[in-house]
Amino acid sequence: MAKLKLTKNELKAQKDALKMYQRYLPTLTLKKQQLQTEIRTIDARAREVREKRKALEAEFAKWIAVFGEADAFKPDMVTVSNIRKGKGNIAGVNIPIYEGADFARGDYDLYETPLWIDLAADRMEKALEYDLEADVLEEQVRLLSEELRTTTQRVNLFEKVKIPDTKANIKKITVYLGDQQVAGVVRGKISKKNLEVAAEKAKQEAEV
Repeated sequence: MAKLKLTKNELKAQKDALKMYQRYLPTLTLKKQQLQTEIRTIDARAREVREKRKALEAEFAKWIAVFGEADAFKPDMVTVSNIRKGKGNIAGVNIPIYEGADFARGDYDLYETPLWIDLAADRMEKALEYDLEADVLEEQVRLLSEELRTTTQRVNLFEKVKIPDTKANIKKITVYLGDQQVAGVVRGKISKKNLEVAAEKAKQEAEV
């Protein structure tokens, strides 16, 4: 760490730095609050989607059990062929936006499979939709949480280190320069007094 210079130029530099920290701190604090709010909102949405997925799965299991042909439906009868994602931005953070998905259905014999297989496939697509949406929402939370950690570190740096240290430096330099000014005045008075004494002595000697 560079040694603090006790000069007027350094005093100005420290005051300028303090103004900058105090100007940016409210912006960082606001960003921190915005990120916290967005993370809570998105996380709640992700949990909601996951709960819908679980409810659908439970309903699906009961529904299939009614027909007594649970083994007739295979998960690989429905697969994701394409995931559509857009781009969004929250508090300067680029995030993915879930926009939907395309599905493919496996080949199965319409004569050998139960009539409800198509309805089951529809429900499976909906379940996969929930999974995909929740995954993207959780990715948003992850990205925003990373930015929140960085922003929080900056807020703490400004609040707990930069601003207090700069204020202390300003005080130290101000006190030093004040002491130097007082010392200069004292030295000036002493020099003036010495000159007056010397002049008086010279006058007295001249009169003799």
